[in-house]
Amino acid sequence: MLVRAARSVRLSRSLSRGLPTTIRRHASSFMTDYEAHVAERAAQGIVPLPLDAPRTSALCELLKDPPKGEEQKLVELLSDRVPAGVDEAAYVKAGFLASLAKGESTSPLISRQEAVKLLGTMQGGYNIQPLIDALEDAELAPHAAKALARTILIFDAFHDVEEKSKAGNEFATAVLKSWADAEWFTMRPTVPEKISVTVFKVTGETNTDDLSPAPDAWSRPDIPLHATVMLKFPRDGITDAKTQIEELKKKGFPLAYVGDVVGTGSSRKSATNSILWYVTPLPLSYQTHPFFLFRADVPTAAPTHTCFRHGPTRSKRPCVRNQADPAAYAYI
Repeated sequence: MLVRAARSVRLSRSLSRGLPTTIRRHASSFMTDYEAHVAERAAQGIVPLPLDAPRTSALCELLKDPPKGEEQKLVELLSDRVPAGVDEAAYVKAGFLASLAKGESTSPLISRQEAVKLLGTMQGGYNIQPLIDALEDAELAPHAAKALARTILIFDAFHDVEEKSKAGNEFATAVLKSWADAEWFTMRPTVPEKISVTVFKVTGETNTDDLSPAPDAWSRPDIPLHATVMLKFPRDGITDAKTQIEELKKKGFPLAYVGDVVGTGSSRKSATNSILWYVTPLPLSYQTHPFFLFRADVPTAAPTHTCFRHGPTRSKRPCVRNQADPAAYAYI
């Protein structure tokens, strides 16, 4: 408990004391540097990288005294371009928002309540303790409770919420009840009875080296860049995978990657990342993983889950043959 409290203090105070001079100087050129980065990436046909910790620090400094005409863009960058979870940039973002929520720092663009709402979008990690602290603030508690109720990556911080509930905090009690009722799940829209998809057909065997070639391993941390080499070696029906995928997306449906055998070879998360980058998933409200379909009439034993969101585990279940239609695809 004391360790968690100490971490909370460090987090909320990390930016309230002001940033080093080097960071403040960087803040003055932040937008120029970032726009140059965006242009450079656009020339490569890929999106800009998420903000790293130094850029996030510079952004937070600008948000305290935003230059005229850049206000909306700065808020959008903080909201949408900083990685969630326990990334170093997420630490900076959570610390800044925590300091705003506690009134230790101010921004003309982000109120205390809005700071808590933004903390609630960070999915877990450094945002949890500031949200729990906000349960004690009458103005912020309703927003913090709503955010926590929709967050399940809580881990040991569950006991902090439990203790507040036992001490009579009604908002903490509401959070526990919401978790118990699984509202984070039941609040999502119902999965449609029918989902239409467009097939991206890849003939033959797709192994992990097809999706994440070993010679291009250097680019794996940069997911959009590395995805450009997926299926870079032509095969029957595939001459330019990126262009062909973009053409198929114009039909307006989610994309289904259809192969005879998919996922053989070593398990690589980078292969998953490439697929996820190009294959249009379902809306996030009911997304589990992209569509992957395998030919049920082609023998395959224990395909690796390289192409699945849940990582490199090996399935013990072979594809199921459809006896009524031997050419049917098994829905995975």
